[in-house]
Amino acid sequence: MSQKQITIALPIYQHVLATSLTLPIEMLLAGEAFARRHDRNATSLNIQLVSQDDRAIASRAGIRLTPDAQLRDCPTPDIVIVPSLWRNPRPVLRQQQELIQWLHDLWQQGTTLIGTGTGVCFLAQSGLLDNHPATTHWHYVEQFKRDYPAVVLKPDFFITQSERIYCAASLNALADIIVHIIDQTYGRAAAQQVERNFSHEIRKPYEEQRYREGAVDRHPDELISQIQFWLKTNVSSPLTLNQVAAQFGLSQRSFTRRFKTATGSSAGDYWQQLKLETAKELLSSSNLSIQEISYQVGYPNQGDLTRLFKKHLALTPKDYRQMVRKKLFSQE
Repeated sequence: MSQKQITIALPIYQHVLATSLTLPIEMLLAGEAFARRHDRNATSLNIQLVSQDDRAIASRAGIRLTPDAQLRDCPTPDIVIVPSLWRNPRPVLRQQQELIQWLHDLWQQGTTLIGTGTGVCFLAQSGLLDNHPATTHWHYVEQFKRDYPAVVLKPDFFITQSERIYCAASLNALADIIVHIIDQTYGRAAAQQVERNFSHEIRKPYEEQRYREGAVDRHPDELISQIQFWLKTNVSSPLTLNQVAAQFGLSQRSFTRRFKTATGSSAGDYWQQLKLETAKELLSSSNLSIQEISYQVGYPNQGDLTRLFKKHLALTPKDYRQMVRKKLFSQE
């Protein structure tokens, strides 16, 4: 049986942020190593640094980067990760017309493209993001809007996905995309192993924090979509739903009716489910006490969290933690 191989290319250019190269490479190699320990025929990775020419490039940190291949000589990659830049990307974009065209052509050939921070500008410059969602580093949002008005910028999201084009607003968001790629390539156990080794803080799953074109909050009520996003990103808030609705200029009655019409569920059920899922994640992957987790999901009284778990899972938070950790360790 021949071993499957995935080619991953990372372009390099002046002012490239070296961390946006080294972090995904090390994470991907860790995923590959974990998988091959369990299956010698697991997919192998062919990772290459590519550039318009064969000259070495010095990153902002003074690290000397030497390309493995020029764009024209690189085998058609399955994935391209476009790294971020340290400075204003405009001067670099003007010097990288061949790279921009290369990205455009690769998309037509079926390559998956991932842009990081200001590196998203390369994808925008190619025209691939016109009329599609994207995100970028918060510091560059206003200039991005001016330079690429045809792009549907989603600055409130750290990750966007439009078919085979992913955008990450930060290095942490890029790490979450890489965990997602490892999950797709090597399975959940490999992804969890890499996430535990590279992410010390608690991270939300990729699926919960990205804006996916055509698959997020499929209803036309934009105000309710905004409220849903607020709820997702403010799970620890002590505000009541009525107070949240008031922040968005809605009366309790109007909010209740519009939320149910748009989502098919009550706002109360939706809010409880968000709190439950967040608490489950914290119980499984952190050492926070149950009281601390209760605060994290907006319940100053730990008894409220216990009642929520018993209602939906027929377990206490303590019992859930013991159960899920036993499963996690059984995968090692």
